[in-house]
Amino acid sequence: MSKIKSIIALEVLDSRAQPTVAVKVVLENNISAYAYVPSGASTGSYEAVELRDGDSSRYLGKGVKKAVLNIEEKIAPKLKGQLVKNQEKIDQIMIDLDGSDNKKNLGANAILAVSIAVCKAAAKDKNIPLYDHLLSFSPSKDGAYKLPVPMLNLLNGGRHANWASDIQEYMILPVKAKSFSNAMQMGVEIYQQLKLILKKKKYHLGLGDEGGFSPQFKDNSEPFELLNKACHLAGYTPGEQIKYGIDAAASEFYSKNKYHLKKENLKLSTQELKKYYINLIKKYPIASLEDPFSEDDWTGFIDLNKELDPKIQVVGDDLYATNLNLIKKGIEEKASNAVLIKLNQIGTLTETMAAIKLAKKAQMKYIISHRSGETEDSFIADFAVAMGGGQIKTGAPARGERTAKYNRLLVIEKELGKKAQYSNFPFFA
Repeated sequence: MSKIKSIIALEVLDSRAQPTVAVKVVLENNISAYAYVPSGASTGSYEAVELRDGDSSRYLGKGVKKAVLNIEEKIAPKLKGQLVKNQEKIDQIMIDLDGSDNKKNLGANAILAVSIAVCKAAAKDKNIPLYDHLLSFSPSKDGAYKLPVPMLNLLNGGRHANWASDIQEYMILPVKAKSFSNAMQMGVEIYQQLKLILKKKKYHLGLGDEGGFSPQFKDNSEPFELLNKACHLAGYTPGEQIKYGIDAAASEFYSKNKYHLKKENLKLSTQELKKYYINLIKKYPIASLEDPFSEDDWTGFIDLNKELDPKIQVVGDDLYATNLNLIKKGIEEKASNAVLIKLNQIGTLTETMAAIKLAKKAQMKYIISHRSGETEDSFIADFAVAMGGGQIKTGAPARGERTAKYNRLLVIEKELGKKAQYSNFPFFA
């Protein structure tokens, strides 16, 4: 197994025209690998720190030159000569070098870029697919190749789409697909029918940050009605082959102890918002609710999780920020039955897998997720297959930074052939 010869960093662009960090790890045998890190828009306050320059003369203060210099001047000298296979050791060196509890000194964007590039280089050095390398130290431990159910974000709102709706994401889950490729076919057919419906209604066809359509909706229920119609026109029945999911991103519309649903001129308490969701679930086949309450509203999460059918996912994202201590609290208090996993919320591959291991041990479902500001890096596709959680959230089947992940999963499915399992889980039945 080879040693690290050099690490090169540079400033590149993400899908929102914002700078982000790219890293190239070169081994002594001249094998090399690149990694690009994503960036969120509706970020939780408990996430690891994404280091930005704050220099208003460059990229409106959003530059990442400091993170790039931290990689080349501080991280690279410490990692030169390390065996590339030692992922956990390499990640720990960077964690110790940063010395903070939230990566504020070196930047989570700097550390994660190196962590992922090291992993990719190790797979290349072993001359095996990335998903195979990841599977070798996956917390899943069952050795199965699980192609995930795609959570396709077809309609965008909130901060991702100029507040087209108060709810940030409306997703479809092709739960009765026979394979991942069949799931993508179903999703694309519904997406295309949705486009025709919007065109006929003379709604604008602009896309939000994650590739979903984002016309100014009349209220927060209209997107479900549009999805119902699109599903039927595509030949699928909502509630049978297709379930729905939302990411409310409720922290974004929470202020002064109230939830402000401006589309419906409502100011709701936690209990009133809980009833609002329950009424939506009665009307539409919603199988997954992400961040239905603010990141500090533990009471809301606990009460909703207790009241809903266990087959419906209550997903914590901002609530947990892929942080082990917060996930432990969620498990103890039964705040949710699922957790969203985002690598850049915690900053290293090793810590991310520790979070997955914790969730898996507690029989909590876990979903591998992208960010709204993405790149063409398809790492999370291989990661989702190896981690075995059976779900991936990576946007609409449109825009290159989203389709890069879906196309990679289609390639993986083809490579695996009969060994590929499509994770059609009974809790969605």
